[in-house]
Amino acid sequence: MKLGLRLPTYARPGEFSSYEVLKNYVAEAEDMGVEGFFVIDHILTSRPAYSTSWHDALTTLCFVAAASKKAVIGPMILVLPFRNIYMLAKQTATLDVFSGGRFVLGAGVGWNPDEFNLLGTPLEKRGAIMDEYIPLLRKLWTEDRVTFSGKFFNVKDLELQPKPLQKPHPPIWIGGGSQPHTILYGQEAKGIDRVLQRVARLADGWIPHSSSTPEMAAEDWGKVKKYAAEAGRDPYKLTKVYSNFVYLKTPGEPDSEAVKRFSLYSGMNLDYWRSYYLYGESAEVAEKVRRRIERLEGVDWVVFNPVTYERKQLNEIVNNLFPSIVKQ
Repeated sequence: MKLGLRLPTYARPGEFSSYEVLKNYVAEAEDMGVEGFFVIDHILTSRPAYSTSWHDALTTLCFVAAASKKAVIGPMILVLPFRNIYMLAKQTATLDVFSGGRFVLGAGVGWNPDEFNLLGTPLEKRGAIMDEYIPLLRKLWTEDRVTFSGKFFNVKDLELQPKPLQKPHPPIWIGGGSQPHTILYGQEAKGIDRVLQRVARLADGWIPHSSSTPEMAAEDWGKVKKYAAEAGRDPYKLTKVYSNFVYLKTPGEPDSEAVKRFSLYSGMNLDYWRSYYLYGESAEVAEKVRRRIERLEGVDWVVFNPVTYERKQLNEIVNNLFPSIVKQ
């Protein structure tokens, strides 16, 4: 397993907005053995899930690439239906070139109606858009002249440069699956099976939802295996990524300290954080992670999202939490 961090890139005035803070944190974490850095993508403050907006994902990754040396970088996850596919192909290829072939595209369909309305993208068509988007993006990354005919995208004999440094192309990890949707997003879950089918058919890797329980993860993984077999693909060749928000408490530390940190980004409450995210002492959290990994039949990446840049948290994650998980 590889260790990654999803960075707390909150877009709050005066908070965590300095490149020096980001650069020093990334450099120190990489020196400690972190092998990947990832960022969240939201245009608006997307309540109730979040209490903050986030710095632009791709722009932030440019700075992360400059601050790191060898680590993988990528969004986790980028909402593809929001973006012009030709511009995104160029932007991501450029990131891959200048990072030395370190870019991974974590991709998803999105969920926030306000963001879709703002950007003029039909929410109800986002899955169908995604189904065309990924095959066309691969062609734009790999073919000298691209012809594509679909419902949403049509192009003929297009030449688009640059191409990514990675061959055949940067990996595409698709995020999605079961989670407590009604609590987290204020809406019923729709189309989960279609998301898992998309993972099975089109993805190089899968990122289950952060707040997915072990039981949810196991059920979703069973479906991914079934759908992959139906599509003639080997599900065990998919990169599996376990990711979740984390705050590690010290013995005797009051819950009020966790509330301070989680409240920086999350619109949820202590009961939710305790039940679905990773809150507790290191041994307790390690056991929560192990249960999820077991139900997924192992993972290739564990990506923790510290809710603060505090070095005490970073040291505990790298030196105690992750090693205790790997040893099991």
